[in-house]
Amino acid sequence: MDNIFIQLAIILGLASVLGFITHKFKLPLLIAYLIGGLIIAIIGIFDIKTSAALSFLPEIGIAFVLFLVGMELDLRQLKSLGTPIIVSGLLQIVITSILGTFIAQSFNFSLVESIYLGIGLSFSSTIVVVKLLIEKNTLDSLYGKLSVGILLLEDLLAVVILLGLTSFNSSIFHLGLTELFPLLSFAGKVVILLSFAILLSKYILGSLFKAVSSSGELLFLTALAWCFIYITFAQSLGFSVLIGAFLAGVALANSPYHFQIQGKVKPMRDFFVALFFVYLGTRVDFSQIQSTFLLILVFTTYAVIFKPVLFLLILGSFGFKKHPLFQTAINLSQISEFSLIILLVGLSEGIVSQSALTVIAASGVLSIIISSVVISKSNRLYKQLAFLISFFERGERHLVEGVDTKTLEDHVVLLGSHNVGAQLIRFFRRERIPFIVLDFNPYQVEKLAKEGIPVVFGDMGDPEVLDFLNLHKAILIISTVPDIHDNKLLIEDLKNMRLGIPIIVRAESLEEAKDLYKFGASFVYIPDIVSGEFLVQTLKDHMKDREYFKERPRIELEKLSHQI
Repeated sequence: MDNIFIQLAIILGLASVLGFITHKFKLPLLIAYLIGGLIIAIIGIFDIKTSAALSFLPEIGIAFVLFLVGMELDLRQLKSLGTPIIVSGLLQIVITSILGTFIAQSFNFSLVESIYLGIGLSFSSTIVVVKLLIEKNTLDSLYGKLSVGILLLEDLLAVVILLGLTSFNSSIFHLGLTELFPLLSFAGKVVILLSFAILLSKYILGSLFKAVSSSGELLFLTALAWCFIYITFAQSLGFSVLIGAFLAGVALANSPYHFQIQGKVKPMRDFFVALFFVYLGTRVDFSQIQSTFLLILVFTTYAVIFKPVLFLLILGSFGFKKHPLFQTAINLSQISEFSLIILLVGLSEGIVSQSALTVIAASGVLSIIISSVVISKSNRLYKQLAFLISFFERGERHLVEGVDTKTLEDHVVLLGSHNVGAQLIRFFRRERIPFIVLDFNPYQVEKLAKEGIPVVFGDMGDPEVLDFLNLHKAILIISTVPDIHDNKLLIEDLKNMRLGIPIIVRAESLEEAKDLYKFGASFVYIPDIVSGEFLVQTLKDHMKDREYFKERPRIELEKLSHQI
């Protein structure tokens, strides 16, 4: 059983069978991987501690996930949400760490062990949340950006704590002047790491990837090389794989080749991430379960219920409406893989016991399973709990610019202003058709407002934001948002209002289009099919017209330069 191929055969075979079952029940696949890990741990098919398959391969999955997230993230958007991200992330960590410490002490753990457990309870799982956001195609939503921003802040703080624990051992709880120098050194390393990524992105990476872009294979290989080189650089400064991989991705976020890189990396990511969650499941020591069972239940309950309530209270004070509030809160309702690492460090230093590690491992696995189910069913849950979430709303965060929405009539409501939305905005302005835009990207809202375009800041998944759009006098609604659940929610809200307004929505596949038509959409467009139809029509009209194609580069480049 020491053969890595035999171990991989067992792990992947078990994950595949369990994955088929969970898929039939329309549950996230990571639940299958976690259960697979638990089964391997219970039966003891092979020695988990010496397993070649589970020793370093899962960490590669973490690197790929954060590398792809970095490429998809626009830091300008996180900057505009910086204050709520920082305040909510820090407050939650402080409050949960304190409460978790008291809870652990009440179960007869020592003060230092209790502090470790309290800190472990405070972190949420970046890998779990990002994977589920990607599967639901909501990484670019307002609540997706809030969730990822808070998680990355937590990961950075976890790195600081890990550095502190490994540098000072238990003396981290008695810091004096002498111990501040490692912290100052860490701050300097943060500046170096960030500056290096920015400088390379601006002056070197663009030319490098342009030089290798003619070969898809070489482009893919160079992207992987960049990812692992930067991870190595980050680790040499004392940072984690997560931070290094994320910043490596951010450095490529504005590259014209990042979509091609993402397409090639994603299949590898899925393989290694599956191994990571199996590994996580194997970390539960069942010999310790009986003595720690009650605390495991308390920690799991806190992570799944009380931690989201904390986020609702804190984020609600910033004026977010109940839909993004609810979605963000439940996204953060689990215990992180970083928590396990922190307890493992404590165990290796002889500060915490195997019982404490089991509490975090078991609570983490349970909370991730429950959280995954809740997140996958979040739209259905929101409908049932919306009246309760209203309690956490405080003030308004909607930003309305460029027009008095109450005076709008015979107008078009456009949901989303990127790509297709940008084309429609130019058309409406050219034809002088009255319209208003709804967008959840604060950076994009500010940009449109400066151009005098009527725009509302908000999430289309929040039914109450529709009140700002004067729908009873609108003539048409167009959604360019790719999320089928948000489009269904919009259609349902319009049905309830009984306004009879035609609604055009977007689908990503033929199956989604059929589903949306049955649900009540007036017209559904699929970008790939629309693009194909446009190309066919262009060929019909101009296939033999050399002058047409001779002039196209100049004309199309001029169009692209005016993209919103």
